[in-house]
Amino acid sequence: ERRGSYPFIDFRLLNNTTLSGEIGTKKKVKRLLSFQRYFHASRLLRGIVPQASLYLLDEDYLGQARHMLSKVGMWDFDIFLFDRLTNGNSLVTLLCHLFNVHGLIHHFQLDMVTLHRFLVMVQEDYHSQNPYHNAVHAADVTQAMHCYLREPKLANFLTPSDIMLGLLAAAAHDVDHPGVNQPFLIKTKHHLASLYQNVSVLENHHWRSTIGMLRESRLLAHLPKEVTQDIEQQLGSLILATDINRQNEFLIRLKSHLDNQDLRLEDAQDRHFMLQIALKCADICNPCRLWDLSKQWSERVCEEFYRQGDLEQKFELEVSPLCNQQKDTIPSIQIGFMTYIVEPLFERWAQFTGDTPLSENMLNHLRRNKAKWRSLLHKQHSSTRSNDHSGQVTGSQEQTSNKEETP
Repeated sequence: ERRGSYPFIDFRLLNNTTLSGEIGTKKKVKRLLSFQRYFHASRLLRGIVPQASLYLLDEDYLGQARHMLSKVGMWDFDIFLFDRLTNGNSLVTLLCHLFNVHGLIHHFQLDMVTLHRFLVMVQEDYHSQNPYHNAVHAADVTQAMHCYLREPKLANFLTPSDIMLGLLAAAAHDVDHPGVNQPFLIKTKHHLASLYQNVSVLENHHWRSTIGMLRESRLLAHLPKEVTQDIEQQLGSLILATDINRQNEFLIRLKSHLDNQDLRLEDAQDRHFMLQIALKCADICNPCRLWDLSKQWSERVCEEFYRQGDLEQKFELEVSPLCNQQKDTIPSIQIGFMTYIVEPLFERWAQFTGDTPLSENMLNHLRRNKAKWRSLLHKQHSSTRSNDHSGQVTGSQEQTSNKEETP
């Protein structure tokens, strides 16, 4: 069963029948909700009845959204615009479309209503108040994953099961993210850190939450038990691979495969490894997007870092690296991230794909974006030096003036 990332809930809300109206009794709430939704900060527990996910949009908006979906394989896909056009339902709309495009609904004999219900559960278990780790990020990663799954070197060997696993893992890889990182959970003795013994805490939670939703929705209940168990384990392997602390582990293994030219994508294990690499690329592909999109994501992730830093200061904890707004600027954070994390991975990915147009496009964006952040960092330093010099001159003038006034 799913466990929420926020352990606190005011249980007095459960007895507030005047607000719940159509929800009715506490017993009915328990029937409707999973463990997480019942015991943690659910909208239902706050007396808000969720509306059916009908898109209250005019035909013009729907037409634009449909037009965007026809170009969902393009790297310049604007997920922010798509989210607005779908009234905040970008993840559900995108996944329904991709499942259809890839023939997964027919192949796995999925019920569309059940699929939609599962995807709504996933989308709603992302926290919209997070500047970065929200459902729009999940939709963005899913769209990137779709692009990578179409790369000829990989696409020629993928099975329907591989494709479904890749898309599901991308959609749910950060589900129920609390907006703080693993070190914060550990030093605040959060129950998730204890549960997963301080190892891949968030990733384990994302995986287990996803399994809870799959079982609760009964999306795969018609498949043989051994098939669903295998899907659950492979989903875990994919989601756990997104742990940034395991970056070098995967990079070294990928480099070894490429140098030895021993990847055999006919082999399920090698295909799964490359799905892990594809998901890792999709998860951190923001610096490889067009500047306008990349900049928005950079500002969002830094805003989330700074919020964590503010929390740490509030509770008199040591401020985590990259979370001090006074010292850690957005340009410096992004340049470091691109240099040590993004570039090494995407250069190896390009080596694997064989320098396809997509890989070259991503690396070109990466280099241009890094140059722009360097330019912005230089301007910040110049401005800081200018202000310091101005302050020194003003101070000297004041001292001289004070001396002249001294009798």
